Formats: sequence, structure tokens, C-alpha cells
Amino acid sequence: MAGPSKIRRKQKLSDLIVDEVKAMIVAEKLLPGDRLPNEKELIEQFGCSKATVREAQKALEVEGLIRTRPGPGGGAWLSEVGTDPASKALRNYLYFKHLSAEQVYQMRKLIEVELAVSVVGHLKERDFELLNKYINACSEPPVTEEEQREQRIAELEFHNVLADACPNPLLGFVARFLNETLRDLVVLKKSYQIDAYEFTRSNVDYHVELVTAYRNEDKPAVHRLMGDHMCQAEEHFVALDGQISRKM
Repeated sequence: MAGPSKIRRKQKLSDLIVDEVKAMIVAEKLLPGDRLPNEKELIEQFGCSKATVREAQKALEVEGLIRTRPGPGGGAWLSEVGTDPASKALRNYLYFKHLSAEQVYQMRKLIEVELAVSVVGHLKERDFELLNKYINACSEPPVTEEEQREQRIAELEFHNVLADACPNPLLGFVARFLNETLRDLVVLKKSYQIDAYEFTRSNVDYHVELVTAYRNEDKPAVHRLMGDHMCQAEEHFVALDGQISRKM
């Protein structure tokens, strides 16, 4: 005998309003700062109570999609959502999956090369200044443990500059998310406590060559360099992660 059929719960009206607002953002290509319909208009549109509209607005505000202001002249405006909340939520989820360095690099070797090529021709002078800043931060062997930590972070921030310059926001987000996942491995496992300047020096050499290739807008060179860089970085990072795991 077949088991009981699953009962589909009816969507709450406030959730429906949330979905409709999101659909409006996409369909009408609304921007941060654009004003949403007021309470009265939403009540008339959905045939619901003021409490239901406010429940929907509160849900949108919690998600970071709108900001509200009460009183005369008040209302709801669209607010730009940063990448940090989404990235943190995903990384928190992965904490319980015991992600390995090999698994991160399985993705990173694909994403970083694709991202690197997509950024050719899109870097501004400010981006080049930041890239060189992070290269310089790693150009000399660290003296203290804190300097080792700062260098490991700077190596990843170099790649975040590329992620932020990516013309494809989804690709840029995934690349930044992977970089931040690696940063978590560095910080939480305290891998910076192990002197690994040979790893840092290798990264610096690749970063210098990549900046030159970006200046020349040389896509084949960028593709080759980033591919080689990711393979070399995986080899170093996996070895370093192994040392940390044995130490722990």
C-alpha cells in the first residue's frame, strides 16, 4: 500500500509578497535606492492587511534587500546586498563538512583560471595599485608570526581584487567565496604558524608575471600563468595543510 501523499503547504501571503518584490527587482532591473510601492499600494495589490505587508517588509529587511523608514515621508527602499552575509552562511555550512584543501583546489583550479581570463581588459589603475600592494606585502620573508599571517591573507587578497573586477558577478562571487574559504583554513587551523615563505615566494613570482600579462592584456599568458599558479599553489597548500593536521 502506498504511503500517505505529501501535503503541500499553502504559501503564506507575506511570503508571496516577498517573492513578488524579488520578481519586480529582476523584471524591472531595479537598483539600490529605488523606492518600493508604499503600504497602501501593496495592501490594494494583494488584498491583504497592513500587518501582512509589514511582515513581508520585515522579511525583506532581514534579508538585506530593503531598508525602511517609518512616519510621514517614510517607506521602503531597495538596499544593495553585500557578498559577506551569503559567503559567511555558505562557509558556516561547510564547517561541518570538514572540507579538505584538495577539495577546495578541485574547484579553485577551474574557477580561478576562468575568472583570470575574464578580467583581462577590465582592470583599472586602482586595481593595479592594489595588486602591487599585496605583492609588496609578501616580497620579504616575515620576521614574526603575525607577519606570516598577514602575508597569507595578502596572497588571497590579490585574487580577491581580480574577483571584484570580474564582469560576471556570479563568477566573481564564487571565486571570492573560494578565497575566503581558504582564508578560513589559514586562520582557523593557524597554518600561518608554520614558516612557509617558499610557498609565499612562489605566489609572488606568479603574481608579478600575472600583473605584467594583465598590463599587456595578454589572455593566453594569463590563462597559462593562472593555470600553472593554481597547480603549484595546490601542491604547496596541501603539503602545508598536512603539516598542520599532523601538528593538531
